[in-house]
Amino acid sequence: MNVNQQHYRTIWADPQQQFVEIINQTRLPFAFEVLSIRTLAEMVVAINTMQVRGAPLIGVSAAYGIALAINESATDISLSRAVNALLQSRPTAVNLAWAAARMQQRLQTLTESGRRQAAWEEAAKIAEEDVTQNQAIGQFGLQCIQALYQQKPIQILTHCNAGWLATVDYGTALAPIYAAHEAGLSVHVWVDETRPRNQGASLTAWELAQHGVPHTVITDNAGGHLMQRGQVDMVLVGADRVTGRGDVCNKIGTYLKALAAHDQHIPFYAAVPSPTIDWQMHDGVLEIEIEERHEDEVGYMQGLTSQGYIEKVRVMPLESKAHNPAFDVTPARLVTGIITEQGVFTPDTLVKLAPVA
Repeated sequence: MNVNQQHYRTIWADPQQQFVEIINQTRLPFAFEVLSIRTLAEMVVAINTMQVRGAPLIGVSAAYGIALAINESATDISLSRAVNALLQSRPTAVNLAWAAARMQQRLQTLTESGRRQAAWEEAAKIAEEDVTQNQAIGQFGLQCIQALYQQKPIQILTHCNAGWLATVDYGTALAPIYAAHEAGLSVHVWVDETRPRNQGASLTAWELAQHGVPHTVITDNAGGHLMQRGQVDMVLVGADRVTGRGDVCNKIGTYLKALAAHDQHIPFYAAVPSPTIDWQMHDGVLEIEIEERHEDEVGYMQGLTSQGYIEKVRVMPLESKAHNPAFDVTPARLVTGIITEQGVFTPDTLVKLAPVA
């Protein structure tokens, strides 16, 4: 995607394979900052603190994290420790575990001397696959938008950030929106602010503005009201994990949007690359580990002061405690379709994508 008319991906490797560069998403939308990540420990911090975020991007970041670890030490012990450190950084997004397992499988049969080059090559391959998958998701999702389009602006509600910033490029849920915009369809996006970290207001809105897509930021509680008034034609979100039966685990608050959409007979789609589907899980509510993040994310908000400084301010009493689950699960019965790089599937037909045992 373009930032101030210059093309960027969210993550890229130094040509000499000494470090990785990322866009620091904790500084957006008020400052565009590129960070150099030189060690596994720094990548673990970047993932945990959400300098990089979004399930596909977390997976690619984990792959590069292992490449950085191999730069330091290519022993079996070092490889195992790197995988374990990354798995503990964020537990909900399945892409992280998938990428780490793929890297470990690729490297563990090689000699130590052969691991360094292979690690960087495999991480780059995972990154390129993500871009290709997201491009395909955009085209299949465009078909869903075209099916609802009636020569007037189509109103799409999205939650959190499932755009370019959540992937290497193009995005998942925003990829069809970008494709529709580029195809000349009149599209307007309702952007949930997505408390507590405001990924919608801070990241999705910034992305859409950079791309010239009409959009309006709304409070998280406004979506149901807009649906009742006929101002939403479809809900389109990403996911951090989808179970084999089609339960969708996404940013906290998604379940409530799905309930409102179901009540108002509005289609609800999740756009995900196939590595986000966890075929080992079936009941998302019971089986998916929901990440519990620090209460300060609820207690404080970050913004730009009138003096031009990025600062945090307290928004609740000092004596109060906060509960901060990062995700919730939308049951398959509320999901109209799952948009993947291989097509659009209902939860009942998702099994067609399952790998052959």
